[in-house]
Amino acid sequence: MRPLIKLRSPKRWLKRRRVDISDPKRLLDELESKERELKEARALIQNLQNQMGDKDAELEALRKIGEATGSAFASEDMLQSIADIAMRITNTEVCYVFLFTEDREELVLRAATGEDSQHVNKLKLAKGEGITGWVARERRYVAVPKAAYSDHRFKPVPELNEEIYESMLAVPLVVHNEVVGVITVRTRKPQQYDKHQVHLLSGIANQLAGALDHLKRVERLERQASQITALSEISRTITSNLYLEEILQLLVNMTAQTLGYRIVTVMLLDEERGELTLKATQAESNEYRQKPPIKIGESVAGQVVEQNRVKVIRDVKEHPDYRFPDIAQKEGLTSMACVPLRIKEKAIGVLSCYTERPHFFSDEELETLEAVANQAALAIEHAKLMVRSAILQEMHHRVKNNLQQIASLLRLQMHYAKYGTVEEVIQDSLNRILAIAQVHELLSREDLDMVSTRKIASSIMHNIQQALVPPGKYIQTRVDGTDVLLPLQQATSVALILNELIQNAVEHGFSHLEKGSIEVQVTEEEGQVTIRAVNDGALLPEGFDATKSNSLGLKIIDNLARGSLRGRFTLENLDGKICAIVTFPKPSAQ
Repeated sequence: MRPLIKLRSPKRWLKRRRVDISDPKRLLDELESKERELKEARALIQNLQNQMGDKDAELEALRKIGEATGSAFASEDMLQSIADIAMRITNTEVCYVFLFTEDREELVLRAATGEDSQHVNKLKLAKGEGITGWVARERRYVAVPKAAYSDHRFKPVPELNEEIYESMLAVPLVVHNEVVGVITVRTRKPQQYDKHQVHLLSGIANQLAGALDHLKRVERLERQASQITALSEISRTITSNLYLEEILQLLVNMTAQTLGYRIVTVMLLDEERGELTLKATQAESNEYRQKPPIKIGESVAGQVVEQNRVKVIRDVKEHPDYRFPDIAQKEGLTSMACVPLRIKEKAIGVLSCYTERPHFFSDEELETLEAVANQAALAIEHAKLMVRSAILQEMHHRVKNNLQQIASLLRLQMHYAKYGTVEEVIQDSLNRILAIAQVHELLSREDLDMVSTRKIASSIMHNIQQALVPPGKYIQTRVDGTDVLLPLQQATSVALILNELIQNAVEHGFSHLEKGSIEVQVTEEEGQVTIRAVNDGALLPEGFDATKSNSLGLKIIDNLARGSLRGRFTLENLDGKICAIVTFPKPSAQ
């Protein structure tokens, strides 16, 4: 490098200037003046060289940061690289990078040098907590040359052993006029941070903030693309199937897989009972799958249906309204987004999405979930309409079969029965026709083409009490057990069987008794449905055999049990009561 000032020897200078050496004092003064100029020139040169060295260091730092931000494949790698660079360039001993969580409530340690790297993604600070939190809140840098642990803003973090560090320089990461985090450097010995070091660390902070903003935008675009693809795939899949069970299971599986949730659950509203029941989930544990129904207004899901709006919970294990925190703990569930399934602005159920770690559900993510929920609700309604359409198309065939069944019953009645009056004939026929009609009435109220066995029994009990129990006679009735769902054909056979059993109990078992009880119990075990009808009326005669009886009602029961239901029928005295049992295999849901 060429010197900025060219210096000559004193003798040569004297000779060229033709200085009169006869005046020593004057000569000495001029020599001292030139010596001072020489010292000032050397100091200027050194200062300029230092500045050029600092500029070189700054340019080198920015170059390395550019390489780090451009070559890192993940933000974690980039943050760690920049922490190492910042520590070396500022000649400090440790560097920390804290970034805000998505909800901007906490600062999380995202990068650290040395042994402190073990605390990355684990250590958290509240906004405004300690010097780092103060910098994030006030948007200003802090430089403490010594005894940083004595600063009034300081708050100890035991994991970082901060008592061994004297100095501290913390600079906010700002992008688009918003603080996204803080970068901090420290030394064990006191150190005065000059303007250049502050400027250098601020430059690093600006580079890092810009890189983070770029990554955030790229991730947002990728996430949006993924969500659009997921929504399209979910919509295509769930609308290509007609069966409700399969639609809902596909929905939860695909939503969890494509959007990255730990568990996704669909609960549908039973308006008659006013409660939500679990219909589909990809959770494997029986405890989760057997969660009891939730009343409207109860727990988070019940509140979502009642208020008909989305609800987000940061940690279900700690939320006072969440009903199953123990199950959430076992399943490893933390954050939850609960979205209503709507048809014509009316909530018909909820879509609940759980994450394993604390998660901030952004507006765009919630919009995607609402779109999924709306697609699911439409698919559910579509499935119901398609099934009902199929039912209507087959109704003429079903009505024809029912009429043929009624005709067969009337023929049996003519062949076997002996009635005292015409009224008795008509009443028996009417009861059997009403039993068949009751199945169709229940079918019109159910979700699809399945009918509740318990509802059949309750309806027939009520009708027979109204029609056959005379005033002054008290017969207590009860229906208990599992609510088994049956398709139309099996439901019609069960209705006729229960009609005969209950009617026979009223007419014969209690003909000479003023009070009594009839109980129907429905159970399902290992694919077998069992219906027990027990009454405490007059017992059967000794040696009674139902298969050899000429009773029309028992003939109808036996034929339906063995024929339509492919099961068996028994009738006997048991523990001082008459017990009728019909057992048959449960038909497939489809």
